[in-house]
Amino acid sequence: MLKELFKNRTSPLLNIYFTAGYPNIDSMPKVLKTLEEAGVDMVEIGMPYSDPLSDGPTIQKSSEIALKNGITTDLIFKQLAESDSKMPKVMMGYFNAVYQYGVEKFCQKCKENNIEGVILPDLPIPVYQEKYKAIFDQYGISPIFLVTPETSDERIRYIDDCSSAFIYAVSSSSTTGKGTGIKSAESYLKKLQAMQLKHPILVGFNISTKEDFDFACQYASGGIIGSAFIKSISGTQSLEKDIQTFIQSIRPKKQKL
Repeated sequence: MLKELFKNRTSPLLNIYFTAGYPNIDSMPKVLKTLEEAGVDMVEIGMPYSDPLSDGPTIQKSSEIALKNGITTDLIFKQLAESDSKMPKVMMGYFNAVYQYGVEKFCQKCKENNIEGVILPDLPIPVYQEKYKAIFDQYGISPIFLVTPETSDERIRYIDDCSSAFIYAVSSSSTTGKGTGIKSAESYLKKLQAMQLKHPILVGFNISTKEDFDFACQYASGGIIGSAFIKSISGTQSLEKDIQTFIQSIRPKKQKL
């Protein structure tokens, strides 16, 4: 579904990141259902980790709360199994947690629950290629690699060659949710667009409004929103209502044919 989504898209793709186990331990099935109903194209499910590298304070806080709530990798997969969401899904986390869980067991559980891609920022590509690519391939899991404004053209081409689904273009070199504005990344995004890479690009970091999303989508296949979404459901009294309101603020619900 993930590759078909990019192949068949007729408009920019909206990818929403949320933290499993937040705001409540059992929120994920409701979050998935509501996002799908709101017209979101795909989701990135965050696996809470105690020592994140690239997460900003908003996502870090949501992870802390989720861990205090008692979320675990097993429970994430259990909740996914209970969800009837048909949206393409990817998981985002840190390799140490996957390694402790068991790489093959993790990939098998991903396949069983229709997870098609995994973002692991702390897994070096050479290590992935040498030790884990065969396992990922066996279960049909696509690794999603990140590029930043500091990534050289040569490495961008290398990452493109190593990819199989899409490339995650980080719009700035800071952590998520810094609010520095997506427009400061214009020259970088223009460069990526001009490189005509083999795989589509989604832009993440510093997208929090419709204006940000529309701007990013001028240069890529779509955008990823995380911190702004997490903020929108922080302290929520009505999870479904707040999710719908936030998504409508970014992009009106697509009309079904």
